[in-house]
Amino acid sequence: MLISRDWLQKFFDSPLPPVESIADALTFHAFEIESIQQIKNSRQAASPVRGDDASDEVLDVKVTPNRGHDCLSYAGIAKEVSAILKMPLNHNPFLDAANLNPKTDAVAVTVEDSSLAPRYIAAYVKGVKVGPSPEWLVERLGSIGQRSINNIVDAANFVMFNIGQPLHAFDADTLIQKDGKYLIVVRKAREGEKIATLDEREYTLKSSMLVIADGNADVPIGIAGIKGGKRAAVTEVTKDIIIESANFSGVSVRKTAQALPLRTDASARFEQQLSPELAGAGMRAAVDWILKIAGGEVVGFADVCPAPSKPWSVSVTVEKVNQVLGAQLSAADVSDAFTRLGFQFQNVGNNFTVTPPYERLDLLIAEDLVEEVGRIVGYDTIPAVPLSPFPKQPEVNSNFYAAEKTRQDLVAQGYCEVYTSVFADKGARAVLNKIDSVRPYMRENLTDGLAAALKKNLPNKDLLGLKEVKLFEIGSVWQDGKEITMVGRISEKEAAKEWPLEPIASQTYENIPISNTVRYQAFSRYPYIVRDVAMWVPKGTHEDDVLQMIKKEAGELAVRVIFFDRFEKEDKISLAYRIIFQSFERTLTEGEANAAMEKVYAALKNMGFEIR
Repeated sequence: MLISRDWLQKFFDSPLPPVESIADALTFHAFEIESIQQIKNSRQAASPVRGDDASDEVLDVKVTPNRGHDCLSYAGIAKEVSAILKMPLNHNPFLDAANLNPKTDAVAVTVEDSSLAPRYIAAYVKGVKVGPSPEWLVERLGSIGQRSINNIVDAANFVMFNIGQPLHAFDADTLIQKDGKYLIVVRKAREGEKIATLDEREYTLKSSMLVIADGNADVPIGIAGIKGGKRAAVTEVTKDIIIESANFSGVSVRKTAQALPLRTDASARFEQQLSPELAGAGMRAAVDWILKIAGGEVVGFADVCPAPSKPWSVSVTVEKVNQVLGAQLSAADVSDAFTRLGFQFQNVGNNFTVTPPYERLDLLIAEDLVEEVGRIVGYDTIPAVPLSPFPKQPEVNSNFYAAEKTRQDLVAQGYCEVYTSVFADKGARAVLNKIDSVRPYMRENLTDGLAAALKKNLPNKDLLGLKEVKLFEIGSVWQDGKEITMVGRISEKEAAKEWPLEPIASQTYENIPISNTVRYQAFSRYPYIVRDVAMWVPKGTHEDDVLQMIKKEAGELAVRVIFFDRFEKEDKISLAYRIIFQSFERTLTEGEANAAMEKVYAALKNMGFEIR
């Protein structure tokens, strides 16, 4: 979530601290900051609050998934900053009265499955004047990389980023009226139904996907929670609009966005599951802004909410807070944290009962409240204490133990572990959402992948210093509708074999052998050159002494020297070595390898050896 410091300042009367201080506050109490970027604003005047030049700073806040329903918005981030820095908000948009009056029957709304759309609000506004947005709105959207489209669309986008509620506006004149009434239907798409979206693309829909339809024409005008349709797009000639502020099933939106594929700022928020209450606040804010910057008259609202959400409560004791955090906080400390967060609560005998704000859908159990106290108080203020002893020796998963033991046995036999793709060119189980057309099935064996890996590694045998390439893999295959863990091995001298991994009775961690750690060494992207040298040497000559001399004379380009052969003939001994030349910076030439070998030959002759 991109957060403009100037935009964030609108939530506070007191000047915000430097952007670095805001970043530190969020990092240590809420979310990581990916980056801070300084941008230039188009306005010429300095900020009335900061009194500096016309620049702005934008934080890239990495909002965690559990807070996507409230903190993918300026209001959510502002509440966090307020709680952490003890700076009061000048207003809380989440609490803006959702006065959705007057009601109207000029627009009717039908929701076929309320589990997929718990709430749908339509506002009918007549006589708007579509045109460019005011400079402040263009600037705010531009600060977070959003392109201005027109005042209607921009107002909807502004509200979405400001409080997290996605909205959409339809051109009412493109819809069909019957008996002077419009009909908006929220339904599942028909299999194969098509829709052209605002981005000039056409999508073929499946029956599992939710759409917004013009009920009188029975045609889709939007993909619910994701993208509006081109058919009802707002243009410069639009006069009357129907504004949508709804609540959609996060699972439904996510599956549809993934399947099409089409992911938008709106779908990213609906996927996190928003509160139905937010739809009301979003609608009120959008209508108010549109009336201010585009004019018009509100005919009325249609609000369909079959099962309104009810407030809920979560309880936690001070004892529980201290037990989980390993702290010694008082009731006053807990009360202060909840007050700073804007929670409504009661404390009876050090038992706190909290009524979370409607947008905080993540607060469900006592441990959620403990986390809130801990991060607001500051984890750095909580003393570190050792963990209490575990009451029993933990057992190791039998499959994990079997895999580790098999892995060590094969490594001891000289095999190297590889990981090959779980996807295959053929098989019984096809991948539903394949990334591309390559390997669209789940593999049925390990042998095919191991054979391909063996073929690729054979040319590198000399570089790796291996006498024989021996590979193994432990991984999943899909056979007869089941996922099975198999072990496979292959080498130059045997045909490939694979067998099911048999679980081994549970063991304790004390009985698991520890693998020897091998330090990773980077490899070169450039090809290598191989040279062999053999010589007659006197008896008593040690192979390693010759190897070290060859390494020295061959120079830095000799990345590996291997002793690979020895035999005796009468009173003479023959030693043979293989030298691998390679650079990390460029492709070597034959001349460079030949020059290095001449130095090796000269050194060997000086020692009295006869080159074979």
